[in-house]
Amino acid sequence: MGNPKKKKKNQLPSGSYRVQVYDYTDADGKKHYKSFTAASKKLAQMAAAQWQANKEQLRDVPENLTVYDSITRYMSVKKGVLSPATLRGYTGLQKRYFKGTLGLTRLSDVHNQDVQLWISELASRLSPKTVRNAYGLLSASLEMFAPEIHLKVTLPQKQSVQLYCPNDKDVQKLLKYIEGTELELAVLLAAFGPLRRGEISALMDTDISGNYITVQRSVVKGVDGDWYTKTPKTTKSTRTIEFPDFVIKKFKGRKGKLVHMNPDTITHRFCEVREKLDIPHFRFHDLRHYSASIMHAIGVPDQYILQRGGWTDSGVMREVYRNVIDMEAAKQNKKINRHFSKVKSV
Repeated sequence: MGNPKKKKKNQLPSGSYRVQVYDYTDADGKKHYKSFTAASKKLAQMAAAQWQANKEQLRDVPENLTVYDSITRYMSVKKGVLSPATLRGYTGLQKRYFKGTLGLTRLSDVHNQDVQLWISELASRLSPKTVRNAYGLLSASLEMFAPEIHLKVTLPQKQSVQLYCPNDKDVQKLLKYIEGTELELAVLLAAFGPLRRGEISALMDTDISGNYITVQRSVVKGVDGDWYTKTPKTTKSTRTIEFPDFVIKKFKGRKGKLVHMNPDTITHRFCEVREKLDIPHFRFHDLRHYSASIMHAIGVPDQYILQRGGWTDSGVMREVYRNVIDMEAAKQNKKINRHFSKVKSV
């Protein structure tokens, strides 16, 4: 038997090569390293060198750079890959929650205790979701411009929000009240598509072919407050949906935009109407959940529900299942209580 082939330095059992470089030292004094694996030692070293170069470039920031200014820089760097809605949300968070003491603090002076005090103060007056969003923006900015800072903080617990999913009667009552209006067109597309507000606002007459409507654009609000037309939210959002005859007939003869309302106007008019009707409180967006719930109830497989709604994951289906379970629980509770009432009356 020949001698086994000697393994080279940095070579893994698979034959690949791994190179490790120093990253940071945590609060407990433990050193952390970044690993790079490639088919050859040279490629692994090149990847490591590139990472180090990028890290140094990001750290080449003014010594007096503040938290507020780092967030501004972060948004500028990410502008090309973040949606206008996300950038608008970040801008709002920055203006509302980073103009105080923490925002004026230099990155070199940011300490765990300061951030925790800031979180606790926000949590005393804001929802857990808002606090988490603000901290997420801070964390992302620090990771980019001060990666040596590693925070260990406690965030407020997430709240379970119970949203109402409209049923057939709610939708029927709504459609009857708004018949013949521009809002009716938006509701038809949301409830029986189901389409998002931005998708509805972007539809053109050329997107209709027979009973099919193709969703290929979306209207979003930019950081400047103006409305812009862009590609849909996700790749799966681009889709073609076959609508029932009664929906398509509503759009016959319309030229140009199918619905002459931007997303905010849709929401505003919907809320005005909802308050006038004797129906439970729900959002315009919940019409999409109504559509998914109905499709599930009539036996449509999940993958087709997700495809029709342009959803990328099964999160919406978990919401559908929760609604179904809640409705079934209410039905079973009535049955239980009827039985107990009979027992008491004996």
